[in-house]
Amino acid sequence: MADYAERRRTMVDTQVRPSDVTSFPILDAMLSIPREAFVPDAKRDLAYAGAPVDLGGGRQLMEPRSIAKMLQALNVQPGELVLEIAPGLGYGTALLARLADAVVAVEEDAGLAADAEAALSAQEIDNAAVLSAPLTAGSAKNGPYDVIVAFAGVEVMPQVLIDQLKEGGRIMAVFMQGALGEVRLGRKIDGAMSWRAEFNATAPVLPGFARVLGFVF
Repeated sequence: MADYAERRRTMVDTQVRPSDVTSFPILDAMLSIPREAFVPDAKRDLAYAGAPVDLGGGRQLMEPRSIAKMLQALNVQPGELVLEIAPGLGYGTALLARLADAVVAVEEDAGLAADAEAALSAQEIDNAAVLSAPLTAGSAKNGPYDVIVAFAGVEVMPQVLIDQLKEGGRIMAVFMQGALGEVRLGRKIDGAMSWRAEFNATAPVLPGFARVLGFVF
């Protein structure tokens, strides 16, 4: 039987710490949350590789290093409410739940949503809820949020999600331009978004988050 605890320690020591992730709460969460519980059963042996894990349907779980770096840049605090877009099977949700007061995760793939809810329940994570809803809709009724995050690719961030962010809140995703992408952190200041690039990463663009090309004569 695989020693997943040892693999977790190796992941943190060889992938996360060398990426300048120094936040103790994040390191502790990544050492505590069993990543293998949030990937398809057939891919558990790939859970701790330094690469994304395919979830099917064009979706993937990002590599540990990028998730850790995103969490450090977001600097989620214990009293905050987080909206996660496209949780997949819930690994990012589980990490966020260790850092925040509560997490609302919106997943439009009903199978992924059910499996994520089951995986979170199995880990006795009771401050996160997975809602079946369109990714681009978010969940306005549970907001506004201190933090909105997608551990996934986007080309544009819908205004409907920005509207669910508190004044002063942060929003983060991997912004893709063709094959290249960068993680951007946005802050809502006087109702407008101010963005800055954090680091380079790539991830498949989520359905509904591609740029709509205008018609050109």
